[in-house]
Amino acid sequence: MGKLHHIIIAGGGAAGLELATLLGRKLGRRGVAEITLIDSSRTHIWKPLLHEIAAGTLDSSEDELEYLAQARWNHFRYRLGRVVGLDRERREVLLAPTLDDKGEEIISERRFGYDTLVFAVGSLSNDFGIPGVQKHCLFLDSTEQAELFQQNLLNSMLRAHTQAKPIKPGQLDVAIVGAGATGVELAAQLHHVTRLVSAYGLDTIDPAKDIKLHIIEAGSHILPALPLSLSNAAMRELHRLGVAVHVNQRVVEVNEQGIVSASGIIIPAAIKVWAAGIKAPAFLKNIAGLETNRIDQLVVKRNLQCTRDENIFAIGDCAACPMDDMGNNVPPRAQAAHQQASTLFKTLVRRIRGRSPLDFTYRDFGSLVAMGKYSTVGNLMGGLAGSMMISGSVARLVYLMLYKMHQATLYGWSRAVLISLLHFLRKGIDPQVKLH
Repeated sequence: MGKLHHIIIAGGGAAGLELATLLGRKLGRRGVAEITLIDSSRTHIWKPLLHEIAAGTLDSSEDELEYLAQARWNHFRYRLGRVVGLDRERREVLLAPTLDDKGEEIISERRFGYDTLVFAVGSLSNDFGIPGVQKHCLFLDSTEQAELFQQNLLNSMLRAHTQAKPIKPGQLDVAIVGAGATGVELAAQLHHVTRLVSAYGLDTIDPAKDIKLHIIEAGSHILPALPLSLSNAAMRELHRLGVAVHVNQRVVEVNEQGIVSASGIIIPAAIKVWAAGIKAPAFLKNIAGLETNRIDQLVVKRNLQCTRDENIFAIGDCAACPMDDMGNNVPPRAQAAHQQASTLFKTLVRRIRGRSPLDFTYRDFGSLVAMGKYSTVGNLMGGLAGSMMISGSVARLVYLMLYKMHQATLYGWSRAVLISLLHFLRKGIDPQVKLH
């Protein structure tokens, strides 16, 4: 028996993990190919949930998936590590040493050979080189960062509750830079959470008086991916919640006191969150001579192949994939990652059989923004119906179904439904917000 075709998937986010799971069930189980997933984390969380972890309305330990277990159940291999280099001539990826919390080496530097390589390493927040962002802002790119934000928020409220002096103006204020879905969803969740935490005993804090939430946006309106009517509906909801929204305010500096805009406005805040713009991980920039764009995304053809190597593909936020003939790329959304994983799965099965790759066609099913318990707004696209605006409970149900589709791909529908049932049953015994 000859050597098995080895497919390496670098990155275990939504796109990479779904692809590894599908390939493992189809090719790995039958011994047709060897599938390896590489990620620097031991667990997976669906990225659109990170704002809920940051707010404390979701406990990551309840929703996270263990890569090792998923690999065992779905016939692929998982390797802990971070890809930092690529040797295209030898068809090898280079992994950095893995260190523990004390900086001691657990796993030394390694190389893995591949026949087909897929980059699915996602994206990071883009600070655009603005002074002070890295030093003074928190980010929501990973579970660890989201949990750090939640700890900072809870600690600041505990400190204010127990201090002998009165709460100073701005001591508990939160400023969120970026009014996309993450920023708006986080603001709505924080409004709910700060009131919950106060109700759990931190009664010296009056959220309406002591905590001010800000959203700062460089553009003329919030939620630019949504139609203006839905953006306006979300804006009205934020105003109703008392969230201060600052539009047409381009940030030029972040310091310890707050956010400084190009117009000279200074927005004071004790906790500052950066949720404006994305870029691919820096190690991809011109890696091994592959073509990348200005935000370090790998440039791929319509069939998701890198432009300079037919053995390397890229999907998800780290890929600059053409969407049309006018120079537009597929947007960095969870639904795009899911669709690309499905298409590339079919392509790689065909590749094993010596057939040509399939072109990827993005279908926009709309956008949804969940504003905590208060509202959900969005639009559904497609078919003969065109675009349909939805809000309220219907929109919330559709929003939840997006996550259920991700879970169904990973676990199957029966387990996805069982997980939902268990979460529903736990609601009666768990606090509504994480308090540790």
